Amino acid sequence: MARLRIGIIGGGIGGVALATSLLQRGFEVRLFERAKEFGEVGAGIQMTPNAVKVMKALGLLDRMLEAGFLPHALVGRNWRSARENFRTPLIDVCQKLYDAPFIHIHRADLHHILASGIPDNVPRFGVTCTGVHQQKVGAVATFADGSTFEADLIVGADGVRSAIRSALFGAEEPRFTGHMCYRAVVPVGTLVDYVSPDTSFWLGPNGHIVTYYVRGGAAVNIVAVAETADWVEESWNVASSREEMLGAFRGWHRNIDALFQRVDEVYKWGLFDRDPMTRWSQGRVTLLGDAAHPMLPFLSQGAAMAIEDAYVLAASLAAHGNDIAAALNDYERERLPRTSRVQLEARERGRTYHLPSAFAQARRDFMYWLRGLFNPHASGIRANWVYEYDARKFRPTPPDAARRLVA
Repeated sequence: MARLRIGIIGGGIGGVALATSLLQRGFEVRLFERAKEFGEVGAGIQMTPNAVKVMKALGLLDRMLEAGFLPHALVGRNWRSARENFRTPLIDVCQKLYDAPFIHIHRADLHHILASGIPDNVPRFGVTCTGVHQQKVGAVATFADGSTFEADLIVGADGVRSAIRSALFGAEEPRFTGHMCYRAVVPVGTLVDYVSPDTSFWLGPNGHIVTYYVRGGAAVNIVAVAETADWVEESWNVASSREEMLGAFRGWHRNIDALFQRVDEVYKWGLFDRDPMTRWSQGRVTLLGDAAHPMLPFLSQGAAMAIEDAYVLAASLAAHGNDIAAALNDYERERLPRTSRVQLEARERGRTYHLPSAFAQARRDFMYWLRGLFNPHASGIRANWVYEYDARKFRPTPPDAARRLVA
């Protein structure tokens, strides 16, 4: 059986996770990235147990633990008083409940860990993909410099404004959600009394703030989301200021003010998403990560879903050999229902986190408290169904049955 040649467009977390997953299974892989080198921008990221299971399967868990921070709990706090509305234990129970820990890590550290096993001859940097077209057997990606790449399968892991998605399904602008986000990383050296060692969700009117430690507790990551009537650029590289961020959250608890006062560098961008798709693949081309299912960050699942996609796609391709159609059918069968639900649930969290009136907030917080009395993992952000998923348990359709389904 000939070894499949697979081209990956995009070298972000989803792209390198797929490259690593495929290389470990013996595929021939080439990866194409617009940047001049690997180097994920951004700030902290919450690696929830469902994604950590994949890292464990790839043999990368120990390195994550060295670079990350284990939060004690998910905690919901009142924006003004800091009162706890829910507390979901993590550090002592995640391994037992989900067979994996919950880890805070810097995006750059995670990207480096995922990319560390990729040989130098696999990525090609400084190239911008402009589209893709099918051939009788295989597909060809085209690039702005006039070059092309032919493969048995092309995977678009090129983000929310994916050129591969546009080539397959037509150009369509993502939807600006009316939310904008400030992000910053504050070096603190060690744990400080105004930031608890948890994932803290500060829920207020028309906005929320998430704070958590990264890099072993040496820094605090801030994600501060506000509603806005004005369109905000999507790029992660738009500079903001400490004063602008403080102004957007004036009147919030003194611990938030104390943390924001220490910010030196802050960025802002608009939050965009799309409706769930009914398919991701055509012929010998498919999508992965934000190219397939961009989502709001309110369940902390953007990178996690891409990592799950990568592992399942690699497993499906390995199981079906040269039958790419069957492999892509299984990939979509497994992943589409899950990612669609996460997309829609993340949108809903944007509503419940940002309730504008004190009465609506009090009613929501009472329900958090009441559910927590019976099961703290069914309260708060209610994401236990997300964390329980295990991509390692994916079972492809047997080849004979798969051929009948595709036919």
